[in-house]
Amino acid sequence: MSPKLALFGRKKTTRAFKDYYAQWLHTLKATLLPLLRRSLSSDHHLLSTHVESLHHHFQSYYQTLDAAAQNDTVAHLLHPTWRNPMEAPFLWLGDLHPYTFTNLLRSFLDKDSDESSSDEDVSCVSRDFLDKPWHVTTAFRSPSKSLMAKIDQIECGLRLMAPALAVRYRNAQAGFVEKVGAEWEKCESGSAAAREVVAEAATAEMEELVGVFVDANRLRRSVLAEIMGCTSIYQAALFYQGLAQFLVGFWDRELLREFERCKMPIY
Repeated sequence: MSPKLALFGRKKTTRAFKDYYAQWLHTLKATLLPLLRRSLSSDHHLLSTHVESLHHHFQSYYQTLDAAAQNDTVAHLLHPTWRNPMEAPFLWLGDLHPYTFTNLLRSFLDKDSDESSSDEDVSCVSRDFLDKPWHVTTAFRSPSKSLMAKIDQIECGLRLMAPALAVRYRNAQAGFVEKVGAEWEKCESGSAAAREVVAEAATAEMEELVGVFVDANRLRRSVLAEIMGCTSIYQAALFYQGLAQFLVGFWDRELLREFERCKMPIY
């Protein structure tokens, strides 16, 4: 086992994974995102390398989550205390909902659709055009039928698999509660047999939760891999730039202060 994965033990998981996530996010913000931005603006011969680095960074993160879940710490991972309050609405079974990825990809298509319907002269002098080469800013202009069909296919799969995982999660919790409820009075009276039944129920629930968590991460990894497979290098670069900026933006200090000062409840 690598030193990184060896961090995760029963007693230190929350702290260890908080530190790991902070380092993972720092690498994303301070190294990978700037390299990708530079490649998009000028250094195109390294663009594919930097896109692949970002893709690997996300894939390795989910693989590390899976490894941590095997150490009887899945409850901490399903409800990560190291994620800040602004991230919470986007979390599903421990991390970003995979719909976040497809919605982000759709946002590029919608943006270019809006721009193409506006005056041509205005769109040609947009800020994006000034900041990036033309072939980058038009990467999502007039998307191919195969790309649109693939996005529809990914979303169709999500509509089937995401609810099924949510049902498995609820059933695991409900089964544990029912088992414990049936044996609780006996446990209170000191029955060793009842305590053993409860312990077995807890073990079964944890095993199922680990399975749900790992399958949720597999779904997230799969969606990212499919997006990489169906987009051009410029489209993939813009997608990963947007995804990285999305995650890094949650930790902007001024934005966090504004969020904390907000009195309106977030549901």
